[in-house]
Amino acid sequence: MSFSFQLLKKDLLTSARLGKMITSHGVVETPTFMPVGTQGTVKSLRPEDIQSCGAQIILGNTYHLYLRPGHETIQKLGGLHAFMNWHGPILTDSGGFQIYSLGALRKILPDGVMFRSHIDGSRHFLSPQKAIEIQEALGSDIHMCLDECTPYPATLKQTEDSLDLTVKWAKLCKEAQSSSTHALFGIVQGGTYLDLRRRAVEQIVPIGFDGYALGGVSVGEPKELMYAITRDITPLLPEEKPRYLMGVGMPADIVYGVSCGIDMFDCVIPTRCARHGLLFTNSEKIVIKNARWREDINPIDETCDCYTCRNYSRAYLRHLYVSGEILAMILNTIHNIRHYMRLMERIRAAINENRFSAFKNDFFDKWDKVIKNSTKEQFTGRA
Repeated sequence: MSFSFQLLKKDLLTSARLGKMITSHGVVETPTFMPVGTQGTVKSLRPEDIQSCGAQIILGNTYHLYLRPGHETIQKLGGLHAFMNWHGPILTDSGGFQIYSLGALRKILPDGVMFRSHIDGSRHFLSPQKAIEIQEALGSDIHMCLDECTPYPATLKQTEDSLDLTVKWAKLCKEAQSSSTHALFGIVQGGTYLDLRRRAVEQIVPIGFDGYALGGVSVGEPKELMYAITRDITPLLPEEKPRYLMGVGMPADIVYGVSCGIDMFDCVIPTRCARHGLLFTNSEKIVIKNARWREDINPIDETCDCYTCRNYSRAYLRHLYVSGEILAMILNTIHNIRHYMRLMERIRAAINENRFSAFKNDFFDKWDKVIKNSTKEQFTGRA
């Protein structure tokens, strides 16, 4: 089955959209959030847990799976879906962001990136063609072009050169694509320079991809710049294709992105925060290790229908966490992932019922209270 996207409805007062992506492994309702499964697993969760939380699609990491256990090994074992026993859709990134984060371990060349493995120091070369080869071997439903993720801050010249390389690599990725059953998304770079972002759209869109992503955000730039990029550039992307804001993020960022016309999000925030004992609710962020929860018999969130909230108290979850029990990570992650899925369900319902603008305003009123009720440590996710 070939990939397709259907735009079902547009909000009357904002740019929010309701749609669905059809893949070989199922349908994804949009707007959607993709839990991150870096090593072929969403950390601490079974595939059954991920599904029970309401996730329809997950993200796999090309760089890490290439290094270990290797894309050829995964292909021999039936592809990534069979390998990890997840039978829903999977998006794989290109490895570009991980190579960006390697810093001194990589050298960017005109034809690709030479890097040293963070595992054993071995040398590898990742070209645009290789990135496509790896993703096709993994058998994911949506592939991403190899791009150069521009750091923040970067000069105009640095960003312009980086953009030229990303466009060149996008063309090579498109030429290397050999499967018509998997989607290929182009990535719009350009740093915090809106003129370069517009140029990127003008150069990437004519190549002809199945979807388009805004990359190079949430890399340290002030939030107002990330919001400006999302607000100003998203409307320039083809309306009939899915739009993906990479690496974002916090619940408020998701709601804002949806209001600008974004369809897809991913981030490690819900899973990473869960492992560090930071739990999301609609009224506050709970640092579960705090002594105030020692005798609290209530669930994390009385409005939440997740397995954790239906069966365990804050007191028990605190006990698990301070005792260093593995079950703490499992139960915390189930709650945070379900919290994000419930947010996406509420967003889709609001768009469908022509009340997204009111939903957005109400959400941000409550979010302001969440910030006021949270310490700086909680708000930044560094609990």
